[in-house]
Order: sequence, then structure tokens, then C-alpha cells
Amino acid sequence: MLQRFAMLCCLAACCAGGAWAQNTAARFEYKLLATSRTTTMEKEMNEAAANGYYFREVRSGETAFGGDEAVVVMERPVSAKPNRYSYQLLATSKTSTMQKELQTAGDKGFAYRGTSVFKKFIGREVVVILERDSEATPISWDFKLLATNRTGTMQKELAEAGNDGYEFVGFAVGETAFGGTELVSILRRPKK
Repeated sequence: MLQRFAMLCCLAACCAGGAWAQNTAARFEYKLLATSRTTTMEKEMNEAAANGYYFREVRSGETAFGGDEAVVVMERPVSAKPNRYSYQLLATSKTSTMQKELQTAGDKGFAYRGTSVFKKFIGREVVVILERDSEATPISWDFKLLATNRTGTMQKELAEAGNDGYEFVGFAVGETAFGGTELVSILRRPKK
């Protein structure tokens, strides 16, 4: 199944960018990372980034050989510069802890890139992938994390956050230790 997933990713990339790649003679290389441990994934993503790769997508679920794993696709143009990107993965089952960790990373200029739910021995945890681009003008972010099991409540909280200038950047839905089955939304705005 993991091999099929990798082949589908490569096929989708070729089909989506086929005409563009032919016109510009661009070529890309891909790295597929799969693990059940967030610390291992962060280390492997930063090792790939040191070689010019950058984050493209994350998914979690059961793979043919690895059981429940997170799978990350990283990409690089053949002429990529090394060490441009750095990554931080935040993983927790507590809303207050995630909010605090997101804010600390946002203060350091890390931007949101992806979210997934990792299955752990006891329950699940929300994992947020953050990226910092050494070539971009640093932006510090204020992050806001919203978590609820009622969509009506989430609608109200999203509307309030939008009125305060927060932009929706990602979410996860699933059974988490945040409080059962929840919708977890992540928002951001440039720090004032």
C-alpha cells in the first residue's frame, strides 16, 4: 500500500505539473518519509531540508508495512539550495499546550504548513507541521487554536476570530485526547 501511495503521489505530481515541467524544463525529486514517531519525523524532515527538500503534504493512517504512520512527501527542484527551510513538529493531546507551543514557534517566525492526527498507544494527538524559510522576510505570527466537538460552536468561534483579523490555515478532525471526537481549527495573523 505504501508503494502504491508513493506511485500515486509521483503520478499526480507528473500529471498536475506535466505541461509546466515540459515548458520550463523543470525537474523535481521527491522524498517520502513515513514514521509513527513525531520526533523521528521532525529529524528526518530537517535532514531532507538540509539537502534542499521542502514540505509538500502530510497524511496519517494505516500503511501496509508500518501500521499507523504519518507519511510526509517532500520535494525539491533539481537545482535546489540546501538549508533554506527548517521544520518544527508540535504534537500534543492538550489544547492549552498546543496553543502555547504554536505561539512560541510563531514568535520565532515559523509558519503553519500542515496538520495531521497521529495514533498513539493511548489515544491520538494532533500534530502541527511548521516551517521557517531562511530566505523570506521573517514574519512573527499570533496563532489561535480552536477546539470543539460542536460545529455550531466552531462556526461562532471562527466568525469571532475572523473579525479579530485571524486567517484560517488548517484543521484536523478526529478522536483526540483534546476531548473525544473534535474539530480542531488553527488560525493565524501577523503579530502586531
